[in-house]
Amino acid sequence: MIIFAAKTISQTKFFTQKMTIHKEGTGTILVTTIFLAVLNGAIAYFFPENDLVRKITIVFSVFFALIILQFFRKPTRTTPVNPKHVIAPADGKVVVIEETVETEYFKGPRRQVSIFMSPVNVHINFNPIAGIVSYFKYHPGKYLVAWHPKSSTDNERTTVVVKHDNGTEVLFRQIAGALARRICWYVKEGQKVEQGSEFGFIKFGSRIDIYLPLDAKILVNLEDRPVGGETVIAELV
Repeated sequence: MIIFAAKTISQTKFFTQKMTIHKEGTGTILVTTIFLAVLNGAIAYFFPENDLVRKITIVFSVFFALIILQFFRKPTRTTPVNPKHVIAPADGKVVVIEETVETEYFKGPRRQVSIFMSPVNVHINFNPIAGIVSYFKYHPGKYLVAWHPKSSTDNERTTVVVKHDNGTEVLFRQIAGALARRICWYVKEGQKVEQGSEFGFIKFGSRIDIYLPLDAKILVNLEDRPVGGETVIAELV
């Protein structure tokens, strides 16, 4: 386990939180470890007398390894399960709150909330509501920066719709960014999902759009930084 200092959404002080490494990081961490081992071995072989170069390489290696580890960190999250609540599907910053027309599934007006994830955020994706996956589709596409207006329709993405027991459907979309070149998902149509459980992971900078009914009460503001799997971003009627 590793210790990571994280900032809460409503406080400026840091707290210590225990975390593990997510399964999606296994391959990347292995490749990184091999690369750094080869690099340090080569520096030691070709520059045996140059302590400065060797020390700089070691410092760089430790720093780079920590960056990779923090990206794939898997914190413990406690979801406040409530059938009327919509939980943040990811860590990040709220960049869009607006009424829009969703053209893929609902083909009508919905209230959109978008969360942008930077490379330093946790990139696990959490189910915002409990229910049955009524729709799923993967779309290959471009890799525009995640805040680009056309990233929701032109970038590589997945679309997931979960239907709650009361009949309400919520659509959420994983969107790849300029750095995110791999979207991972763990759901399929007909699957039952629990609120706050993992439904996917996006590697290196990305965005998630959530499409809610027009009468949903939005509980976050632009620039807010919700915590995935914990922060209530909306309330359903």
